[in-house]
Amino acid sequence: MSKQSRRAASTTKVGAAPCTVTVCRGCCCGTPKVPGLDHAAQLADMRASLAQVATVRPVGCLDACEQANVIVVQPSAEGRKAGGRPVWLGLVNDPDAAADITAWVKAGGPGLAEPSDILDLYTFNPSRRIRQSLDD
Repeated sequence: MSKQSRRAASTTKVGAAPCTVTVCRGCCCGTPKVPGLDHAAQLADMRASLAQVATVRPVGCLDACEQANVIVVQPSAEGRKAGGRPVWLGLVNDPDAAADITAWVKAGGPGLAEPSDILDLYTFNPSRRIRQSLDD
């Protein structure tokens, strides 16, 4: 077992629902409408780096286009029990921001670990209608 596998096993319980990282790849996000970012590489990097600790899933438009390139980090079952709630991050057009998100999820994500201070700049609250559409 590699060092990374042991670390991943220690941060998530066997059978427990892991964090889910939802990456918007619809109307504006993941398209040339947001220039200067390799959207496919960003998604591939997140999938590769979080493969052992989280589910990374692309979805269609989350209807938060004013924050194009939206990533939602949903807590693990353990994180939710500890009070964690989904965190919406917008304008994630910088590789360093994606790396900060990845590090936070690896540390446990919402409810279990504090995000880096810089992620506060990316956090936003979508309307209730939009939040509910992710839960459907």
